[in-house]
Amino acid sequence: MAGPKKKHFFRRKTVWIPLVIVAFIFLNNSSFLVRQAQHADARPLLLAHRGLAQNFPMAGITGDTNTAQRIYEPEHPYLENTIPSMQAAFLAGADMVEFDVQRTKDGQLAVFHDSNLEYRTNGQGSVKDYTMQELKTLDAGYGYTADQGASYPFRGKAIGMIPSLDEVLSYFPEREFLIHIKNNDSQDGALLAEYLKKLADGSAGSGGPESRDSDRLGGRLARICVYGGNEPIAILKEELPNLRVMSRATTKKALISYLALGWTGYMPASMQNAFFYLPLRYARFLWGWPHRFIKRIEAAGSVFVIVAGEGQWSEGFDTVEDLQQIPENYAGGIWTNRIDRIAPVFMK
Repeated sequence: MAGPKKKHFFRRKTVWIPLVIVAFIFLNNSSFLVRQAQHADARPLLLAHRGLAQNFPMAGITGDTNTAQRIYEPEHPYLENTIPSMQAAFLAGADMVEFDVQRTKDGQLAVFHDSNLEYRTNGQGSVKDYTMQELKTLDAGYGYTADQGASYPFRGKAIGMIPSLDEVLSYFPEREFLIHIKNNDSQDGALLAEYLKKLADGSAGSGGPESRDSDRLGGRLARICVYGGNEPIAILKEELPNLRVMSRATTKKALISYLALGWTGYMPASMQNAFFYLPLRYARFLWGWPHRFIKRIEAAGSVFVIVAGEGQWSEGFDTVEDLQQIPENYAGGIWTNRIDRIAPVFMK
């Protein structure tokens, strides 16, 4: 029979062990010390969605909405997914630019967003119905209007401005990009994987020989992230295991693993060398959010970007007022559709 002293010991143990665990979890996931250690000049990574583009109201849009038909009154001459728009975004202060790719009839990857060419151009059908050379004959600004079709301010001004992936990466050999595979088609993933392997060994683009090992993330591929549907991303991950990629499947696996184990400070393999974007409203529930989590992400070789709203329609932090939602001294990525408005806040 246990004596009074032994019972007292066990009672104290059952009290202190949970307290020690709670204290460990709190201290191991507190951002206070990390925030204090950050450099005063640290700033977030700024990701410009589709370059510097014409924006539109987000209310009521669906996957089939023709957004070119509802743009705001233009404030600048740039059109999304074109080389001038990307150049303008980088000059404005973007660290990374996002753009969309689709497979063409002749097996290239064109930089274009919509499934229907008629939304923005004077063409009919889809990208896959045209060769890259044929896409070059189209007017990429044909369908944009801010007044329900009373005028078309970009018509005739963007003929030949749909670029290929190779043109973009050749024009910006040292810049960082997020590539969006628009179609959930494994063929698109295989085509992009083939191109990126050539890019890694210097036979595509103009970056020169970077790495003879296409499975090793380095050189040009270190400045590229890719996201898209489960099927093309699975192909990319198989062909280029160290490329930073994201799909719904990879995100779900990573977040479940991190929510289960992240309180210990452990970064699961699914969180390493990857790309993530997540609405801020959900990111707040991640272990170590914000500063300690971002440090873990950086140490894991991954890129993490917050988006606004629910994250479904590429909602960004597009005004100075929007930035007030973001934690002070946040050093992760920020998704924006108005890099021209946001970047100056961090350039002061």
